[in-house]
Amino acid sequence: MKLTILSGRSGSGKTTALQALEDHGYYCVDNLPLGLLPTLTEQLDTEEHAPERVAVGVDARNLPRQLLAFKSIIKALKNQQVETEVIFLDADPGTLLERFSATRRRHPLSDDDRTLADAIEYEAHLLADIRMLADLVIDTSSLDVHTLRNLIRQRVARRDVNLSLLIESFGYKNGLPRDADLVFDVRALPNPHWHNELRPLTGRDERIAEFLRGHPESELMLEDIFHFLNRWLPTYAANDRSYVTVAVGCTGGRHRSVYITEQLAHRLRNQGVPLHVRHRELDG
Repeated sequence: MKLTILSGRSGSGKTTALQALEDHGYYCVDNLPLGLLPTLTEQLDTEEHAPERVAVGVDARNLPRQLLAFKSIIKALKNQQVETEVIFLDADPGTLLERFSATRRRHPLSDDDRTLADAIEYEAHLLADIRMLADLVIDTSSLDVHTLRNLIRQRVARRDVNLSLLIESFGYKNGLPRDADLVFDVRALPNPHWHNELRPLTGRDERIAEFLRGHPESELMLEDIFHFLNRWLPTYAANDRSYVTVAVGCTGGRHRSVYITEQLAHRLRNQGVPLHVRHRELDG
Protein backbone atom coordinates (compact mmCIF):
# COMPACT_ATOMS: atom_id res chain seq x y z
CA MET A 1 0.00 0.00 0.00
CA LYS A 2 1.15 3.51 -0.79
CA LEU A 3 -0.13 6.24 1.52
CA THR A 4 -0.12 9.89 0.43
CA ILE A 5 -0.70 12.38 3.24
CA LEU A 6 -2.00 15.62 1.76
CA SER A 7 -1.82 18.65 4.00
CA GLY A 8 -1.56 22.41 3.78
CA ARG A 9 -3.09 25.68 4.84
CA SER A 10 -6.78 26.33 4.36
CA GLY A 11 -7.43 27.90 0.98
CA SER A 12 -4.31 26.41 -0.59
CA GLY A 13 -6.24 23.88 -2.71
CA LYS A 14 -6.22 20.67 -0.65
CA THR A 15 -9.76 19.72 -1.67
CA THR A 16 -8.92 20.19 -5.35
CA ALA A 17 -5.76 18.10 -4.99
CA LEU A 18 -7.55 15.32 -3.13
CA GLN A 19 -10.24 15.20 -5.82
CA ALA A 20 -7.54 14.93 -8.49
CA LEU A 21 -6.05 11.93 -6.70
CA GLU A 22 -9.48 10.35 -6.32
CA ASP A 23 -10.03 10.72 -10.07
CA HIS A 24 -6.87 8.64 -10.55
CA GLY A 25 -8.06 5.74 -8.44
CA TYR A 26 -6.85 6.72 -4.99
CA TYR A 27 -8.97 5.72 -2.00
CA CYS A 28 -9.39 9.14 -0.38
CA VAL A 29 -10.26 10.16 3.17
CA ASP A 30 -10.53 13.84 4.10
CA ASN A 31 -9.82 15.42 7.49
CA LEU A 32 -8.84 12.23 9.31
CA PRO A 33 -7.42 12.72 12.83
CA LEU A 34 -3.70 12.10 12.57
CA GLY A 35 -3.68 9.63 15.44
CA LEU A 36 -5.95 7.31 13.47
CA LEU A 37 -3.63 6.96 10.48
CA PRO A 38 -1.89 3.76 11.68
CA THR A 39 -5.30 2.25 12.52
CA LEU A 40 -6.66 3.14 9.07
CA THR A 41 -3.75 1.53 7.24
CA GLU A 42 -3.99 -1.61 9.42
CA GLN A 43 -7.70 -1.97 8.67
CA LEU A 44 -7.33 -1.33 4.94
CA ASP A 45 -4.49 -3.83 4.72
CA THR A 46 -6.76 -6.60 5.99
CA GLU A 47 -9.41 -5.97 3.36
CA GLU A 48 -9.75 -8.64 0.67
CA HIS A 49 -9.50 -6.03 -2.07
CA ALA A 50 -7.35 -3.49 -0.28
CA PRO A 51 -6.66 -0.30 -2.23
CA GLU A 52 -3.13 0.01 -3.53
CA ARG A 53 -3.05 3.80 -3.24
CA VAL A 54 -4.60 5.77 -0.38
CA ALA A 55 -4.68 9.55 0.09
CA VAL A 56 -5.59 11.19 3.38
CA GLY A 57 -6.28 14.89 3.84
CA VAL A 58 -4.87 16.33 7.07
CA ASP A 59 -5.31 19.93 8.18
CA ALA A 60 -5.18 22.24 11.18
CA ARG A 61 -8.57 21.07 12.45
CA ASN A 62 -6.64 18.23 14.07
CA LEU A 63 -5.91 18.54 17.77
CA PRO A 64 -2.64 20.46 18.32
CA ARG A 65 -1.25 17.52 20.32
CA GLN A 66 -1.68 15.20 17.33
CA LEU A 67 -0.10 17.73 14.96
CA LEU A 68 2.94 17.91 17.24
CA ALA A 69 3.16 14.10 17.16
CA PHE A 70 3.34 13.99 13.35
CA LYS A 71 6.94 12.78 13.21
CA SER A 72 6.24 9.84 15.52
CA ILE A 73 3.10 8.96 13.54
CA ILE A 74 5.14 8.82 10.33
CA LYS A 75 7.63 6.57 12.10
CA ALA A 76 4.83 4.24 13.19
CA LEU A 77 3.57 4.00 9.61
CA LYS A 78 7.03 3.12 8.34
CA ASN A 79 7.30 0.45 11.03
CA GLN A 80 4.14 -1.03 9.50
CA GLN A 81 6.01 -1.16 6.16
CA VAL A 82 3.62 1.40 4.68
CA GLU A 83 5.16 3.40 1.84
CA THR A 84 4.39 6.95 2.89
CA GLU A 85 4.83 10.35 1.27
CA VAL A 86 3.78 13.79 2.46
CA ILE A 87 2.53 16.48 0.07
CA PHE A 88 2.10 19.99 1.47
CA LEU A 89 0.17 22.75 -0.31
CA ASP A 90 0.84 26.36 0.58
CA ALA A 91 0.28 29.90 -0.67
CA ASP A 92 1.45 33.32 0.42
CA PRO A 93 -0.71 35.02 3.09
CA GLY A 94 -1.90 37.74 0.72
CA THR A 95 -3.24 35.18 -1.74
CA LEU A 96 -4.98 33.25 1.03
CA LEU A 97 -6.61 36.45 2.28
CA GLU A 98 -7.86 37.22 -1.24
CA ARG A 99 -9.25 33.71 -1.69
CA PHE A 100 -11.19 33.77 1.57
CA SER A 101 -12.48 37.28 0.86
CA ALA A 102 -13.58 36.30 -2.64
CA THR A 103 -15.44 33.17 -1.54
CA ARG A 104 -16.70 34.67 1.73
CA ARG A 105 -15.76 31.41 3.43
CA ARG A 106 -14.94 31.38 7.12
CA HIS A 107 -11.46 30.24 8.02
CA PRO A 108 -11.71 27.16 10.27
CA LEU A 109 -9.43 28.76 12.88
CA SER A 110 -10.94 32.26 12.92
CA ASP A 111 -13.35 33.36 15.63
CA ASP A 112 -14.48 36.47 17.48
CA ASP A 113 -11.01 36.86 19.00
CA ARG A 114 -8.90 35.87 15.96
CA THR A 115 -8.98 37.81 12.69
CA LEU A 116 -8.63 36.12 9.32
CA ALA A 117 -5.02 37.30 8.99
CA ASP A 118 -4.22 36.01 12.48
CA ALA A 119 -5.89 32.67 11.71
CA ILE A 120 -3.78 32.25 8.55
CA GLU A 121 -0.60 32.94 10.51
CA TYR A 122 -1.63 30.67 13.39
CA GLU A 123 -2.40 27.84 10.98
CA ALA A 124 1.09 28.12 9.50
CA HIS A 125 2.49 27.67 13.01
CA LEU A 126 0.33 24.62 13.70
CA LEU A 127 1.32 22.91 10.45
CA ALA A 128 5.01 23.84 10.57
CA ASP A 129 6.18 20.31 11.49
CA ILE A 130 4.22 18.74 8.63
CA ARG A 131 5.60 21.27 6.15
CA MET A 132 9.14 20.65 7.34
CA LEU A 133 8.81 16.88 6.82
CA ALA A 134 7.02 17.13 3.46
CA ASP A 135 8.45 15.27 0.48
CA LEU A 136 6.94 17.86 -1.84
CA VAL A 137 5.80 21.43 -1.16
CA ILE A 138 3.61 23.02 -3.84
CA ASP A 139 3.14 26.78 -3.84
CA THR A 140 -0.34 27.35 -5.26
CA SER A 141 -0.22 31.17 -5.10
CA SER A 142 -0.18 31.52 -8.89
CA LEU A 143 -2.09 28.34 -9.76
CA ASP A 144 -5.72 28.16 -10.82
CA VAL A 145 -7.84 25.09 -10.10
CA HIS A 146 -7.19 23.41 -13.44
CA THR A 147 -3.43 23.95 -13.31
CA LEU A 148 -3.27 22.55 -9.77
CA ARG A 149 -5.25 19.46 -10.75
CA ASN A 150 -2.92 18.84 -13.68
CA LEU A 151 0.15 19.34 -11.52
CA ILE A 152 -1.12 16.82 -8.94
CA ARG A 153 -1.87 14.31 -11.69
CA GLN A 154 1.52 14.70 -13.32
CA ARG A 155 3.78 14.82 -10.27
CA VAL A 156 1.92 12.65 -7.75
CA ALA A 157 -0.77 10.43 -9.27
CA ARG A 158 1.20 9.40 -12.34
CA ARG A 159 4.58 9.12 -10.65
CA ASP A 160 6.10 5.77 -11.57
CA VAL A 161 9.77 6.78 -11.32
CA ASN A 162 12.14 7.15 -8.38
CA LEU A 163 12.39 10.92 -8.78
CA SER A 164 9.72 13.37 -9.89
CA LEU A 165 11.53 16.34 -11.43
CA LEU A 166 9.97 19.71 -12.24
CA ILE A 167 11.95 22.45 -14.01
CA GLU A 168 10.23 25.81 -13.62
CA SER A 169 11.05 29.24 -15.01
CA PHE A 170 10.11 32.33 -13.01
CA GLY A 171 10.60 36.08 -12.79
CA TYR A 172 12.42 37.56 -9.81
CA LYS A 173 10.18 40.62 -9.97
CA ASN A 174 7.33 38.37 -8.78
CA GLY A 175 9.37 36.69 -6.05
CA LEU A 176 11.18 33.40 -5.65
CA PRO A 177 9.14 30.19 -5.97
CA ARG A 178 8.43 29.08 -2.41
CA ASP A 179 8.59 25.40 -3.38
CA ALA A 180 11.95 25.40 -5.20
CA ASP A 181 14.70 23.02 -4.09
CA LEU A 182 17.40 24.37 -6.43
CA VAL A 183 17.44 27.91 -7.84
CA PHE A 184 19.56 29.13 -10.75
CA ASP A 185 19.82 32.85 -11.53
CA VAL A 186 20.28 33.63 -15.25
CA ARG A 187 19.90 37.41 -15.00
CA ALA A 188 23.58 37.75 -15.98
CA LEU A 189 22.67 36.81 -19.56
CA PRO A 190 21.86 39.45 -22.21
CA ASN A 191 18.24 40.56 -21.88
CA PRO A 192 16.00 40.44 -25.00
CA HIS A 193 13.58 42.73 -23.20
CA TRP A 194 15.69 45.74 -24.20
CA HIS A 195 15.13 45.04 -27.89
CA ASN A 196 11.73 46.36 -28.95
CA GLU A 197 11.24 43.76 -31.68
CA LEU A 198 11.94 40.91 -29.22
CA ARG A 199 10.07 42.20 -26.18
CA PRO A 200 6.61 40.72 -27.07
CA LEU A 201 8.12 37.25 -27.66
CA THR A 202 8.98 34.56 -25.12
CA GLY A 203 11.83 32.13 -24.61
CA ARG A 204 9.81 29.53 -26.51
CA ASP A 205 10.18 31.55 -29.72
CA GLU A 206 13.01 30.81 -32.15
CA ARG A 207 13.99 34.49 -32.44
CA ILE A 208 14.69 34.63 -28.71
CA ALA A 209 16.65 31.38 -28.97
CA GLU A 210 18.70 32.82 -31.84
CA PHE A 211 19.39 35.99 -29.86
CA LEU A 212 20.63 34.09 -26.80
CA ARG A 213 22.60 31.54 -28.81
CA GLY A 214 24.38 34.50 -30.37
CA HIS A 215 25.98 35.29 -26.99
CA PRO A 216 28.60 32.75 -25.80
CA GLU A 217 27.76 33.31 -22.13
CA SER A 218 24.30 31.83 -22.72
CA GLU A 219 25.79 28.51 -23.84
CA LEU A 220 28.28 28.55 -20.96
CA MET A 221 25.51 29.13 -18.42
CA LEU A 222 23.39 26.38 -19.97
CA GLU A 223 26.30 23.93 -19.98
CA ASP A 224 27.15 24.63 -16.33
CA ILE A 225 23.57 24.17 -15.09
CA PHE A 226 23.04 21.06 -17.23
CA HIS A 227 26.23 19.39 -15.99
CA PHE A 228 25.36 20.21 -12.38
CA LEU A 229 21.90 18.64 -12.70
CA ASN A 230 23.16 15.69 -14.72
CA ARG A 231 25.77 15.03 -12.05
CA TRP A 232 23.68 15.46 -8.91
CA LEU A 233 20.11 14.39 -9.74
CA PRO A 234 21.03 10.67 -9.53
CA THR A 235 22.43 11.35 -6.06
CA TYR A 236 19.12 12.90 -4.96
CA ALA A 237 17.28 9.82 -6.25
CA ALA A 238 19.73 7.44 -4.57
CA ASN A 239 19.07 9.13 -1.22
CA ASP A 240 15.33 8.39 -1.35
CA ARG A 241 14.41 11.87 -2.54
CA SER A 242 11.03 11.56 -4.26
CA TYR A 243 10.62 15.08 -5.62
CA VAL A 244 12.94 17.83 -6.82
CA THR A 245 11.87 21.23 -8.12
CA VAL A 246 14.47 23.19 -10.07
CA ALA A 247 13.74 26.90 -10.58
CA VAL A 248 15.44 29.03 -13.23
CA GLY A 249 14.91 32.76 -12.86
CA CYS A 250 15.42 35.97 -14.81
CA THR A 251 13.98 39.43 -14.19
CA GLY A 252 10.57 39.05 -15.80
CA GLY A 253 10.41 35.30 -16.30
CA ARG A 254 9.49 35.51 -19.99
CA HIS A 255 12.71 35.30 -22.03
CA ARG A 256 16.03 34.08 -20.60
CA SER A 257 14.69 31.77 -17.90
CA VAL A 258 12.14 30.26 -20.29
CA TYR A 259 14.80 29.59 -22.92
CA ILE A 260 17.25 28.01 -20.43
CA THR A 261 14.45 25.90 -18.91
CA GLU A 262 13.38 24.58 -22.30
CA GLN A 263 16.97 23.78 -23.26
CA LEU A 264 17.65 22.02 -19.95
CA ALA A 265 14.50 19.94 -20.35
CA HIS A 266 15.48 18.97 -23.89
CA ARG A 267 18.97 17.89 -22.85
CA LEU A 268 17.85 15.96 -19.78
CA ARG A 269 15.11 14.16 -21.71
CA ASN A 270 17.74 13.12 -24.26
CA GLN A 271 19.59 11.57 -21.31
CA GLY A 272 16.45 9.59 -20.45
CA VAL A 273 15.42 11.74 -17.48
CA PRO A 274 11.60 12.00 -17.10
CA LEU A 275 10.54 15.48 -16.07
CA HIS A 276 7.86 18.14 -16.17
CA VAL A 277 8.24 21.75 -17.29
CA ARG A 278 6.35 24.80 -16.07
CA HIS A 279 6.76 28.49 -16.90
CA ARG A 280 5.27 30.34 -13.95
CA GLU A 281 4.89 33.73 -15.60
CA LEU A 282 3.57 32.28 -18.88
CA ASP A 283 1.38 29.42 -17.69
CA GLY A 284 -0.35 31.36 -14.94
